This record gives sequence, structure tokens and C-alpha cells, in this order.
Amino acid sequence: MAKCHRNNAGSVALDHRHSTKNVAVGGHFRVLRRIIFDAVSCGATSRYRYRRRRGEERDGGDFISPASHTEKEERSEKLSDLLNVAESETAAAAQRKEEALAELKHVVTELRGEDFTARRIAAARVRSLGKEDSEARANLAMLGAIPPLAGMLDSEGVDCQIASLYALLNLGIGNDANKAAIVKVGAVHKMLKLIESPSGSDSSVSEAIVANFLGLSALDSNKPIIGSSGAIPFLVRTLKNLEDSKSASKSKSQVKQDALRALYNLSICQSNVLVILETDLVWFLVNAIGDMEVSGRSLSILSNLVSTPEGRKAISGVSDAIAVLIDVLSWTDSPECQEKASYVLMVMAHKAYGDRRVMIEAGIVSSLLELTLVGSTLAQKRASRILDCLRVDKGKQVSGSYGGNLGVSAPICGSSSKSGLVEEEEADGLMSDEKKAVKQLVQQSLQSNMMKIVKRANLRQDFVPSAHFASLTSSSTSKSLPF
Repeated sequence: MAKCHRNNAGSVALDHRHSTKNVAVGGHFRVLRRIIFDAVSCGATSRYRYRRRRGEERDGGDFISPASHTEKEERSEKLSDLLNVAESETAAAAQRKEEALAELKHVVTELRGEDFTARRIAAARVRSLGKEDSEARANLAMLGAIPPLAGMLDSEGVDCQIASLYALLNLGIGNDANKAAIVKVGAVHKMLKLIESPSGSDSSVSEAIVANFLGLSALDSNKPIIGSSGAIPFLVRTLKNLEDSKSASKSKSQVKQDALRALYNLSICQSNVLVILETDLVWFLVNAIGDMEVSGRSLSILSNLVSTPEGRKAISGVSDAIAVLIDVLSWTDSPECQEKASYVLMVMAHKAYGDRRVMIEAGIVSSLLELTLVGSTLAQKRASRILDCLRVDKGKQVSGSYGGNLGVSAPICGSSSKSGLVEEEEADGLMSDEKKAVKQLVQQSLQSNMMKIVKRANLRQDFVPSAHFASLTSSSTSKSLPF
């Protein structure tokens, strides 16, 4: 019984040890299983996060995150909104175009009507629509607005005529097709006819016609038509009337500028030069030089006229014209005028001996020398060309004097070797005291001018030696020129 008890006790103890061992093994297994589970869980979490980031960076692939779905839905909604706005704007723009076109059609219909007041209002509306809207200008012309507007110039009401003139003016802005159409329907002749009518005495009508001639003459194909129509004498008369007028206003100044610009456009066409020369425009332009408001434009027109023999003859025929142009060469504060005046003188010096002689007698050499130092690049080149022409002409005169031709010699044709007519006179003792005094005055004048040139060029006062002054004052050969 006791043995049995011991056996049972031992069995119980053995079971206890086995159970303890099993518990320990089970505990280790659970720990190991936990570690494996944690490892697998961490790896899965890491892959999930990685693939989610990839999904945020790109919407393609095997995995798309929930955030990406949300973003795509938001973008789709925004795109849909934008499309709806664009469609609504397109519809609104189309509706506005339809309304604008309907208005233009109504305006043209009113222009063709018989109601005088309605036509005047329609013309004013065309003027307003065509002022800044290029599309409206083109559409009005296509709808047929130009012929009725030109027909309104024959009406008796001054208000209607002025409204029509400014409507035509605005229709031609920046539109060559409209400019050509306005001339084609005979508007230029109607405008000139209007000038001769009682309405032509109204200054507003004249101003509007001048402005129209300026705009229409910008098109090359219109230049000969306008030039042969009688517009040029009207423009010249307008300039003279404004010049004779005692009062000065902004509107008159604008009309003067418009008339000069229109004449400049017309003078580009060679067939208009003879028409211009039949007026006294050249005289007016030469006498207008000095008025800085119009000097530049006047010289531009003279630059176009001097290209023809008739134009050069007309310029030379104006008293003191060459002297006035030479005076412009000293306008250091207006390089543009210097360039234009030097161009006119260059062409005249190149084409005619008589003009070269007049230039030399007027003292052009000193002005040219100054221009070669302080003028613009273009003015310097033109001054050099003129000096070359004078030098070549002087050489011909010297060779002619040795051949027995003692007719004419330039005042500064003597050289450092005392060749030519001056040498013969001095050798024979034939130079009078008066000629010697004139020669001395010319030398002193050239020396004074050279000092002014040096001072204007900001050079040292002793930049040119006195010996070099002597050579400049006694010679006009190319070796003595500072350039």
C-alpha cells in the first residue's frame, strides 16, 4: 500500500516534470510563432507602404491606393467643370458675335435707307465701330457700307457729310482692301467736289478731307489716282492758308502735319512729282525750314523731289535754297534734319556743276568739315560724298585753267603748291587788293570755324597745329581733310 503510494507519488512527480517540460516547450513555440508572425506582419506592412507610395507617384500598375482614387475623382470633377465653363464661354462668345453681326447688318441697312437722320446716326455708329475694331471694319466693308457712305458726301447736310467722312476714314485704318474700295467708288472725286461746294468753307469738312487723303495715300496703288485727281493743289492751298492764319491751335497744327504727310506719301510716286512742281510747294517747303514743327517733314518731301531733274531745278530756282540747306547742316541738336539736308545737297552736288559752285560760294566746306567730326554716321558719310564731288569738280577747273579757260574757278581752288588761276594771278601781279582782302577773310573764317569744330568735338585747343590750319585754309585737296 505504501509502495503503491510511492509509485503513485513518483508518477505524479514524473507527470509534473513532463507537464512542466511541455509547458516550457509550448512557451518557446508560442514565442517563436510570435516572432515569425511579427516578422511576417512587418514585412507585409512594409510592402504595403512601399506599394502605396508607388501608387501615389503613379496611377498605373498592379496597385492603386485609395488616395489615388480620390485624387483621380477630384481631377475628373475639375476637368468636367473646366469643360463646362469653356462650353459656356464659347456659347456666350458665339452669341455675342451673332449680336454684333446683327447690329452691323442693321447699321448698313440704315445707311441705305431714305431717312436723313437715321443715315447720319448710322454713319456715326460706323465711325465708332471702326475706330478700334479691325474685325468690324472688315465686316462692315463686306456688308456693303462703303458705297452708301460715299454717296452721303453728295448730301446737303454738313453734319451728314462730316459723319460720312470720318466713317470712311476709320474704315480705312489698317485695311488696304478698304482703302482701295473707297477710292474705287469715287470717294476722292466726291471729296474734292465737296471742297468746291458751300460746305467746303467749313473748316471741319476740310480737316476731315485732309485726314482722308492722308490715310488713302498710304496705299501705293492709290497714289497716282489721288495725285491726278486734283488733291495736291488742295493740300498745298491748305498749308498756305494755315501758314497765313494768325491764330494757332492744336487742331490747325494737326491739319498741317496731316497735309505734309499726305504730300510726302504722294511725292513718293514719280508721276506726282511734276504735279507737285506745278504748285509753289517747293518754295513753301524751303521757307518753312527753320520751323521745327515742320522742318523734318519739309526736308523729307524735298528728298523725294530732288531725285528728278525737274525737282532739282525747282529747288535750285528758289532764292537762297542752298544757303538754307547748308545752314541745316549745323543743327547739331537735330541729327535727322542734318541727314536729310545733307542728302538733298549730296544729290544736287553729284548731278549739277552749277549747284556745286553755289555751294562753294555759300561756304559749305566748313559746314561739311564740321559734320564729318560731330555728325551722325549717316551724315558723316554724306558729307564726305559731297566733299568728294567738290574736290573732283575743283580738279577739273584747275586742269581747264591751264588749258587757257579762265572762266570760273572755285574760291578755294588754290592748293599748297599755288596751282590754277590763283597762282597765275599772283605770278602776274594781277590780284587786286580787294581779292587779296577777300582771300584773307576767307582764311580767317575757316580758321575760326575749325576752332569751333575742335571745341565742339571736346578736343585740345592745340589738337591741330598752326601749319595744318594753313594747309586747310589754302587747300581743298583730300589730303587736308581730317577724315
